[in-house]
Amino acid sequence: MSRVRKAVITAAGRGTRHFPVTQLMQKEMIPLVDRDGTTKPTIQIILEEALDAGIEEFCLVISPRTEDQFRAHFNGLPPAQAAAARSSWVQEENERLCDLGARIRYVVQEQQEGYGHAVYCARDFVGDEPFLLLLGDHILISSTKTPCSRQVIHVYQEHDAPVTGVQRTRSDLLHLFGTLAGRRIPGEGLTYEVTTICEKPSVEFAEEHLRVAGLARDEYLCFFGAHAFPPSLFDAIQYHIRNNIREQGEIQLTNSLELLRREGRYLATEIDGDRYDMGVPMGYLQTQLALALNSPARRQLLSALPHLVAQTAPDEIR
Repeated sequence: MSRVRKAVITAAGRGTRHFPVTQLMQKEMIPLVDRDGTTKPTIQIILEEALDAGIEEFCLVISPRTEDQFRAHFNGLPPAQAAAARSSWVQEENERLCDLGARIRYVVQEQQEGYGHAVYCARDFVGDEPFLLLLGDHILISSTKTPCSRQVIHVYQEHDAPVTGVQRTRSDLLHLFGTLAGRRIPGEGLTYEVTTICEKPSVEFAEEHLRVAGLARDEYLCFFGAHAFPPSLFDAIQYHIRNNIREQGEIQLTNSLELLRREGRYLATEIDGDRYDMGVPMGYLQTQLALALNSPARRQLLSALPHLVAQTAPDEIR
């Protein structure tokens, strides 16, 4: 069994859909109030979820001139300021933050060459070990006590094969996600042997090639935002880079996943949880609401919502 102890998190996107705040900070540094009531940058919530899943070392793939933003946060308070803090909670949180920061290595993607290229930048960090791959703008919230990342890692370590976490998704959202099809493995719950992988398919293509037995007619298995891979993924990406195989001018990851699938066993597992994309304004609002509803503030929020809706509803629907 190959133990997964490293994670690669891509955080090099420009974040143009959050302009103008991304003039000031990287998208992954935009704050959210987490389930514990603490306000944190998005990337910290993602790192802590993976840490809870057993990850020990992290690689953040970042864009040029953004490393200082991340380091300034994860270095914590200056020693004198931390020592002077009167709150034991501040001191404890600062220690946790510094411990997390010590686990992070930064790799710069010098040019925007696509998601597959961003992942490839972490090749030296990964070395010859398997690794968890996450997105820097996707918050994962488990429906159980097992973190979403841990669910993916468990399947990888059980089968020693690449695994993509998936979620049942409506056909009208297929243009947003990589999508796959496969056959359910008997006795393995909601785990599948993957037969086809496609990046953001049309509904027509999905209806013909991506139907999965046991799913509703309007449902497909779409990427959840968490994968566990062997280091051989980098050979597949390198093939596309060397041969300049691009989609819309970029080196994409999905092509490499399909190549990996053709060369050996490839699995998908349905995640017991939800993914939230804070990389777009509406997704950001949904992410914050989901975190709040999974926190001790849930009851207080639900009590306040009817009054808030009534106070802000347009006159014509009151």
